[in-house]
Order: sequence, then structure tokens, then C-alpha cells
Amino acid sequence: MIDAEREFVEYVSARLPSLHRTAFLMCGDAHLADDVVQQTITALYVHWRRVSRADNVDAYVHRMLVHKLVDEKRLSWSKVRLLGSTPEPDRPVLPHDEVAERDSLVAALAHLPRGQRTVLVLRFLCDLSLADTAAAMGCSEGNVKSQTARALAAIRQVLDVTEMAGGNSR
Repeated sequence: MIDAEREFVEYVSARLPSLHRTAFLMCGDAHLADDVVQQTITALYVHWRRVSRADNVDAYVHRMLVHKLVDEKRLSWSKVRLLGSTPEPDRPVLPHDEVAERDSLVAALAHLPRGQRTVLVLRFLCDLSLADTAAAMGCSEGNVKSQTARALAAIRQVLDVTEMAGGNSR
């Protein structure tokens, strides 16, 4: 039992920042991302023996994360806003161009439907394979391909409109 707990703690400690980043990029809400990651880690602890025997533990955990986010979005209380606006999370100091680029990307992701946003986050920010993304989302690889194509087209359009409005050029 002690070895399993140690393995769990090591796994979660190594992956926690990545899980938070993934959850935030999928839902666009830092507080919801914290809740979803906590729920995922709790479920992971309960099922660690089974999960640790999986061929690809990271893909299994990403699937758990996606399912927890979907479950959270289904709850009616998730639509209740407690604050007039979302407070800005603490951010590391980055050069101005990197901050602007990151903010543009996060804003563009927020314009996408949940499925398309999830595909882009898992495929390109978490670097999951096509098969692992399909497994995490519980859909076919063809669905992942079509969602990816639609999402990339939509995010390019959002980023182009934003750049034209801001006067930036590439």
C-alpha cells in the first residue's frame, strides 16, 4: 500500500501544473479548473491501482479530466456567477509580446465550442496523439480530425479578426 501511495504522490506532483493548465485551457475559468483538477485527483486516488496498470496513464488521466469537466458543466449550479467579473489569476512576468500572444490565444480558445477547445488543448498543448485524444474524449479518431480542422479554422478566423481590430500584422 505504501508503494502505491508513493507512486500516486510522485505522479500527481509531477503532473499537477500540466493538469491545471490543461483544465484551464479547456474551460477558461481558473476556479472551475481548480475544482475539476481536485475532483480528478480525488477520483485518481480512489482508482489508482487500476489506473496505474493502464498502458498509458497520462491518457487515462486526461480522459478522467475531460469527464470531470463535462460532469461539472452538466450541473445546473455551474451557471451561477458569484462575482460580477472573474478576477485575474496571478501571472508570471513575461515579456510584453509573450503576454499579448498568450492572452490572444486564451481569448480565441474561449470563443470555440467546448469540443473544439478540448481537441486543440489535448492535441497541441498536451501533445497527445490522435488515438490518445480520441480515447480521452470518448470519440472516434475521425471525429478528432474533423473537430481539429474546424477548430483550427475557427481559431485562425478569431485571431485574424482580433489582429485586424488591434492593428497588428503578421
